[in-house]
Amino acid sequence: MDNELYLQATAVMEELSLKAKLKRGDIVVVGCSTSEIIGSKIGTNSSPETAKVVFEALHEYAAQNGLYLAVQCCEHLNRAIIVEREAVPFAEIVNVVPQPKAGGSMATQAYAHFNDPVAVEEIKADAGIDIGFTLIGMHLKKVAVPVRLENNRIGEAMVIAARTRPKFIGGVRAVYDEEML
Repeated sequence: MDNELYLQATAVMEELSLKAKLKRGDIVVVGCSTSEIIGSKIGTNSSPETAKVVFEALHEYAAQNGLYLAVQCCEHLNRAIIVEREAVPFAEIVNVVPQPKAGGSMATQAYAHFNDPVAVEEIKADAGIDIGFTLIGMHLKKVAVPVRLENNRIGEAMVIAARTRPKFIGGVRAVYDEEML
């Protein structure tokens, strides 16, 4: 099962990266319910073992492709974000260390395995992966655009993804860059 979860998580990251045209330095926010991955209701059965496998897959792909992961904590920590300090050089740092039942198993893995982890209250990510309906939208740049994934499950959890694009400004006659749509 662990190998299957690893492969599923890698496939999700790869597909999002390609479809969203992510580039080096972009930030991908990840919200993850390990409870949902193992077939339980969100918030009821946190699994550090499951988080370890999924985190390793996402983190490895991100590192190999020059992306930053930003991992969302659960609602007990107001959905704070665990991220590498270098990804958010001007962010206001908050003082919290996530635990499996207070922050979530995935955020706990991020804090334990990032080179220089910090917690911030919010971030404006370039793309996002929501594993198990964790509601990551508050941590995406405006404007979020859904990305339909063929790889839309990790374990038993549904996966929803998004990318962002710059806001359009101007009137109806404004010229827009088709690459941004």
